[in-house]
Amino acid sequence: MALSNIEIAQKAQLKDIREIAEVAGIRDDELECYGRNKAKVDLGVLRRLADKPDGRLVLVTAVTPTLTGEGKSTVTVGLGQALHAMGKRAMICLREPSLGPCFGMKGGACGGGYSQVVPMEDINLHFTGDIHAVTAAHNLLACLLDNHLHWGNDLGVDIRRITWTRVQDVCDRSLRDVLVGLGGANGGIPRETSFRITAASEVMAILCLAGGIEDLKSRLAKIIVGYTSDRAPVTAADLKATGGMALLLKDALKPNLVQTLEGSPAFVHGGPFANIAHGCNSVLATRTALKLADYVITEAGFGSDLGAEKFFNIKCRAAGLRPSAAVLACTLKAVKRSGGGDEKNPHAPDTHAIRAGVANVHAHIDNLRQHGVPVVVAVNRFGQDSDDELSLLCELVEAHGAPCEVTDGFAEGSRGAMRLAERVLELVDSSSANFHTLYPDEMGLTEKVETIATRVYGADGVDFLPAAARALSRLEELGLGRLPVCMAKTQYSLTDDPKIVGRPRGFRITVRDAYPSTGAGFVVCLTGEVMTMPAMSRTPAAIGMDIAEDGTITGLF
Repeated sequence: MALSNIEIAQKAQLKDIREIAEVAGIRDDELECYGRNKAKVDLGVLRRLADKPDGRLVLVTAVTPTLTGEGKSTVTVGLGQALHAMGKRAMICLREPSLGPCFGMKGGACGGGYSQVVPMEDINLHFTGDIHAVTAAHNLLACLLDNHLHWGNDLGVDIRRITWTRVQDVCDRSLRDVLVGLGGANGGIPRETSFRITAASEVMAILCLAGGIEDLKSRLAKIIVGYTSDRAPVTAADLKATGGMALLLKDALKPNLVQTLEGSPAFVHGGPFANIAHGCNSVLATRTALKLADYVITEAGFGSDLGAEKFFNIKCRAAGLRPSAAVLACTLKAVKRSGGGDEKNPHAPDTHAIRAGVANVHAHIDNLRQHGVPVVVAVNRFGQDSDDELSLLCELVEAHGAPCEVTDGFAEGSRGAMRLAERVLELVDSSSANFHTLYPDEMGLTEKVETIATRVYGADGVDFLPAAARALSRLEELGLGRLPVCMAKTQYSLTDDPKIVGRPRGFRITVRDAYPSTGAGFVVCLTGEVMTMPAMSRTPAAIGMDIAEDGTITGLF
């Protein structure tokens, strides 16, 4: 019987994190160890290596995913391990898993099989406390705002126009709309508010986009918490919250160093979702890796329409990054779903669904190419996949002009991703990348939304509901029109309807609302029925988790 992900991780013989740091070129005095297997890396390493040329940056993204995911992290880890096994100075950069999906749907997010980052249990649970620090900093600002209201409201905040919510890192539909301030005179000012999941917090986005402590503080200060009765914005700086928030985030700002199952170095830092936030690991982790390694493999959440689009147009724009290539992860089961295959039996033979569903793969290839980045498609093999169907899929992909490799990092680690690594090196070394963002800063906010919807999603246009139209117009008046937009959209379709699969045509995107994340440096647009506080399913992953007397954890998968 095959071992589960957690069983493979628990059997691994991990190296001391100081050995991993030495391999990566990190000095002992730049390391803050959290036990033997994980550590924070001091930001001084960037100052020490400031004059060193950057390595090459490779993005891993995916096609439109199924509910169980397509193994994007597995491909990322397998590729990084393969490059390391080839003698290349390579590092991977991943996001930290959120407890929400971990206990709700996924049960873990460290890769899979023999392509994982470890210690898997620590990374999936509390890790080094970064996400808790984001939760605390976000909620500190909410507390200071309510305290300000209680003690006289000198800033004249209109409680009907407060936009700052609270957050927590567990999915809970009950907290989507709440009342606070109940309990009489000592209970504060009664008002409606809500909770978001921590991954959707602007503080999380700020942590992941900040270039250092001063930039962090500058960004925190710009957070808009609400408006006065004459609609002037009220900020975290107005509430004198910046310093306290920065104190809570001072350690969380430093990248986390761990290792893969094969002992290659990895940064796991920051955790925004790609469907409701910008979906990329931290700029500081990526920049540090680019100074330490010749090849850096990073991933952005969900498909190219979400994480990759935001990687290119938000993260790369903010940090001045220039990716050299992209890897598009896909699976037979995802292609079959896009082609109308049996969702309850995704591994059943179905060449018709493959021929129909490959249009979705083509759409994601086109999305990457229009950013000037060469792409290789990595077909992530599952044990039930047939060689004939894998060959057919690769043939159909290559007919669209993209190289395609079947990869099996799950079962074979670096060995299973070696041919993919060779293809990636060919792309990177060919210097064919001509990276550019999708739209200029000076384009208006509504035009930016329309550009993404039509050119990335394939929509005919955008319908802005009245609340969204008013919000975007007001943001332009406030001088925020040059910011990029962060689209909050379902991950399960190129449309805003999760039930529509494949590469649909003849649809429009509905934007129902918009709000500024001025500290992060973008405007969030909510489409369809997407929620910023997810809910648990009927059978959440949490109910299958346990810990034994000897500390052995089960149920993380």
